[in-house]
Amino acid sequence: MGRPSGWMTTVTGRPAMRSPGRPPIRRDVERAFWIKIAEGLTSEDAAVACGVSGPVGSRWFRERGGMPSIQLAPLSGRYLSFREREEIALARAQDVGVREIARRLARSPSTISRELRRNAATRGGQLNYRAGIAQWKAELMARRPKTAKLVTNTELHEYVQGRLSGVIHAPDGAPVPGPVTQGWKGRNKPRRQDRRWATAWSPEQIANRLPVDFPDDESMRI
Repeated sequence: MGRPSGWMTTVTGRPAMRSPGRPPIRRDVERAFWIKIAEGLTSEDAAVACGVSGPVGSRWFRERGGMPSIQLAPLSGRYLSFREREEIALARAQDVGVREIARRLARSPSTISRELRRNAATRGGQLNYRAGIAQWKAELMARRPKTAKLVTNTELHEYVQGRLSGVIHAPDGAPVPGPVTQGWKGRNKPRRQDRRWATAWSPEQIANRLPVDFPDDESMRI
């Protein structure tokens, strides 16, 4: 009997991903290649310096018209690196638990658990974690356009929109004060504190306030 419909999404928490065959060259390798090109190396020398064959480097350079197709700035530390994924794969092969892996990598257990679930290889109905496959899946998901959180999260949308408009009320109907504003510097009259631009919150103030109002709800973040 085959697996039931929707099995992949239920187990991994992501849509099924069609395999294109052999995973492509990792993005960090390609990024290093273009950095070497920017330093003045030829495509062949840049490829060899990154551990890739010269013909592959020539093909990359030719297919992309001599311009990088990826961002050259290093990824934020919030994302797992390929080296971390290699350590996770090695630890799992040794039956190391999620919390111990998280401790070794100085990551939260939820990050490791989510990584093992979402980016594991699923061929044959098993969740087998391999660093190369996990890196490929993470990069593929990162390229997909994502729906804005304010579109899908009604509560977050209302929270942000209300504070941007400067019209906020507590459950009992009392107005919630906005940020402290500077006094009017004109010559004739003080600043109108009831105007929208005086009562509205800035995006930074809203982002900083969300963890205070919703400390246990990670979906209420921008």
